[in-house]
Amino acid sequence: MEKTVVLIKPDGLQRGLVGQIMHRFERKGLKLVGVKMIQLNDEILDTWYVHHKEKPFFPELKKYMSWTPIVAMVWEGVEAIAAVRKIVGTTKGREAEAGSIRGDFGMSGQQNLIHASDSVESANKEISLMFKPDELFNYISAEDVLIYGEEERSL
Repeated sequence: MEKTVVLIKPDGLQRGLVGQIMHRFERKGLKLVGVKMIQLNDEILDTWYVHHKEKPFFPELKKYMSWTPIVAMVWEGVEAIAAVRKIVGTTKGREAEAGSIRGDFGMSGQQNLIHASDSVESANKEISLMFKPDELFNYISAEDVLIYGEEERSL
């Protein structure tokens, strides 16, 4: 099973959307294997956004992402990264698909509620930045047999 990181950003937390956002992934059939609230510091943000470090908007991005705590989660499922990104929607809320998180709750391109890993490599890096190994849980969900066929459960 593939794992992916989702962050509910400060605007999602401040707007009281944590439960509704988490519900979207649960309703899809993804399994929550790690969750915590964390205050992002300079060290994490410099590593997380290394590709933006020299851009003029980087200081403002850091200020926004450290404004309040964020909710960090790891979700698991078959092709979880693609499934989560579809649920999240495109970056700009005003352009995002209706039915997606950003499409239903967002208007901004910068304050866009949520982050989702874009590849297996990114997910692995992001998991190691946000979670210690003992903060992720491997368990059998009673729903697994209702969500996946037998062949898919062995992926």
